[in-house]
Amino acid sequence: MKDLYIKLNTISDVRDFVNAVNSINGDIDLTSGRYTVDGKSIMGIFSLDLMNPIKLTAHATDENELLEKLGKFICEK
Repeated sequence: MKDLYIKLNTISDVRDFVNAVNSINGDIDLTSGRYTVDGKSIMGIFSLDLMNPIKLTAHATDENELLEKLGKFICEK
């Protein structure tokens, strides 16, 4: 399990993020406040507060693949 923070600034970022995580083997959870959604669901992501960094929790994925595909979205909390 890997935890990190991401920032999705535009609708295009959300679309690109969903395309990237759908190619990753394993579950991706996104948490904003007390809400947790499936990171592979575009509708779920739009239900979160996108103004602040979002916590990403990856389950059973290759960490190198995760960092390679999501590098442009990763930010500090």
